[in-house]
Amino acid sequence: MNTILRRILLGLLVIVATFVGLWAAVFPQSFYASFPGLGLHWISSDGPFNEHLIRDVGGLYLGFAAAAIGAIVAKSATPGRVVGIGWALFGILHLGYHFARPEGSSLDHVGTVVSLAANLLIGLALLLPVRRANAGTRVEAAR
Repeated sequence: MNTILRRILLGLLVIVATFVGLWAAVFPQSFYASFPGLGLHWISSDGPFNEHLIRDVGGLYLGFAAAAIGAIVAKSATPGRVVGIGWALFGILHLGYHFARPEGSSLDHVGTVVSLAANLLIGLALLLPVRRANAGTRVEAAR
């Protein structure tokens, strides 16, 4: 069974991944210069512009969004758990990089770490087994 909470978490990932993915894939120079917006600059502080790399990042995030949409409409929780594996692995590596290499202002560094940690936690939450709805209903952990 694919729970409402799992679908909500997947929906949050769809929103994040679509925002990042479309911006990077369609407007790579703008993404490089001004991501995440609001006067913060999380990408440009880390090296020169590379259009190929930025567009690939956009494609990666859009791929994650597509996988999460597929998991939302699935009847079982298994696709959501698989998406969680991908997000968790990506999140650990991405967070580790930024945590070890603080770039920009303190606000930039804190914002980066907090946002990446949130994505990692959502990925990890998707890995959790589904709990039984009540004692009379048997729900398998793998579903």
